[in-house]
Amino acid sequence: MNRLMANSPRDLLAGRWDIAKVLPKAGAGLVAALTLVNLVLGVLPVVFVVATSVVLGRVPAAVEGGIGSPAWGSLVQVFIVAAAAFVAQQIIAPLQVSLGELMARRIDGQMFDDLMAASLGSPGIAPLEDQEALDSLRAAARELEFGVQSPGQGCAGLLALIARYTQLTGYAVVIGVAFSWIAGLAVVIAVMFFRYGQRGGLRKYARVRFMLTSAERKGGYLQDLAIQPAAGKEIRVFGLSGWMRDTLHEAYMAWLEPLWAARRRVYLWPFVWFAAWGMAVTAVVFGVLGATAADSLTLTGFALVIQAGLGALRLSEYYPEADLQTAVGLEAYDAVKQFAAHVKDSDTLPAGNGPVPDPVGTITFDDVSFHYPGQNRKIFDGLDLTLPVGQCTAIVGLNGAGKTTLVKLLARLYEPTSGAVRADGVDIATYPIEEWRAKLGVIFQEFARYEAPISDNIAFGSIGHVDDRAGIQAAAEAVGLSTLVDRLPRGLDTPLARHLAGGAELSGGQWQRVALARAVFALRHGSPIVVLDEPTASLDVRAEARFFDEFADLTQGATTLLISHRFSTVRHADLIVVLAGGQVIERGSHEELLALDGRYAALFKLQAERFTDDADDTDMDDDADVEGVMA
Repeated sequence: MNRLMANSPRDLLAGRWDIAKVLPKAGAGLVAALTLVNLVLGVLPVVFVVATSVVLGRVPAAVEGGIGSPAWGSLVQVFIVAAAAFVAQQIIAPLQVSLGELMARRIDGQMFDDLMAASLGSPGIAPLEDQEALDSLRAAARELEFGVQSPGQGCAGLLALIARYTQLTGYAVVIGVAFSWIAGLAVVIAVMFFRYGQRGGLRKYARVRFMLTSAERKGGYLQDLAIQPAAGKEIRVFGLSGWMRDTLHEAYMAWLEPLWAARRRVYLWPFVWFAAWGMAVTAVVFGVLGATAADSLTLTGFALVIQAGLGALRLSEYYPEADLQTAVGLEAYDAVKQFAAHVKDSDTLPAGNGPVPDPVGTITFDDVSFHYPGQNRKIFDGLDLTLPVGQCTAIVGLNGAGKTTLVKLLARLYEPTSGAVRADGVDIATYPIEEWRAKLGVIFQEFARYEAPISDNIAFGSIGHVDDRAGIQAAAEAVGLSTLVDRLPRGLDTPLARHLAGGAELSGGQWQRVALARAVFALRHGSPIVVLDEPTASLDVRAEARFFDEFADLTQGATTLLISHRFSTVRHADLIVVLAGGQVIERGSHEELLALDGRYAALFKLQAERFTDDADDTDMDDDADVEGVMA
């Protein structure tokens, strides 16, 4: 249930019960201590009201008897009780805040652990590519990061309500005992009427905020863009400052104006009616009190009823320590559960068993069909593809041909909808997934750039050998990083992030060499299959060709898979496979495919002509022209 959509008292109670079920995560001792503290904080104001009322009632007799009289001594005793109650409130209130913050941090810490476990626990990546799951993940991470409306704050806020409602109950009892139980009940009803309006308005306002998330996100994006160094250069060079200010203003007004209108609708006229009803009840209670006080109440009783009534009415206000937290504080918890449910629903990868031998013959995609969850379009429909072990195979094709999906299936980030991927005839789904993945060294197009030392960035290719400094150095030398490493402030221990102490920032080409070193390190530590999935797509053709040539030299004798949408940079591969429409349309060596004079040859010639026409062109690929050839 989305708590922002909850309106009825039943929904409210259900939400409070959901919060209560999370409390054990804080530990029984802390929950008991905070409960006791809130009970005491609820009782102390009532004790103060009773004691001060008694003081007022005893003043005339004490004044008449003078200092040293029994009446004076009795007055002093009650005054001490009132003072002790007041001082105790001042001492215990900070303790309530401290224990509440401790509870919030404990629970939020466990929630964050649950979130990380859910995020990292899925053997596949379907939840991380599902928009609904990602929305839940972002919502949970945001609330847990800032800790303002987090699950832990919601739990602390729930216990804080004990103090408020204990105080209200005490005031109602005082009014009932001293004056009239009907009057006490009427005051409670008036307070709860206001509270219902307050909480109902808060839920409605929070719902509007939730509905305007996309508009708020746009304003936040523009704000971040305006202050980030990356965009700062272009904003100034192209004179975009005025446009940025105007666009940012428009974006924020598109968010704020509906929010202001909703706030007026929620809080203006409804609270006029709430105020009218509350004033009517208050007027009746105090009117009856005034009319009958002379005959039925002593001075002490009159002071008791007045103070208790005013104290109770003050409890109809907004509770900053509890209301917002309990209204939306468990949204993050719901988001964690929703994301975990997505992970569980998508966790269909078989566990497998038995040892994983190195492939010695072929890796085959046997009648493989696949479509992404929630989509009907098939990426592959009966794909048959054989990759020879120990050779270099290049997969080429247009964007969307299924090249990266092929790698995801090989790495078991997804499982085929039907068919199987086999290594030497054995379905790789029968192998333990982690052991199979240990056979692969994969560098994706968007390879990770870790804000960690360059040595770690290389060693992550085989995390079990992160202490192999000689192997890391050898991998760096193999890909031509030695000169760069020698120039870095701390050599291999230099963090690859400028904002870190002693850190440095690399260029795109240097990062690509780090990624290549990562693959080489994996290969040299027992990963016999190495995959390069278009990590050089942003390079010009010459640079990419050099990169692939170096990669082929470094991985001779290994099973290597090169992915590219450029047909002119993979000519040295032992086998070239052309994908189109989720099918293999041609395969062979570069010379064989040229001799075939089919689509590969036409695309190769088209790209070669474009390269010849403009040797400075940084990207010969033109999908508009290529699509015509592929049709």
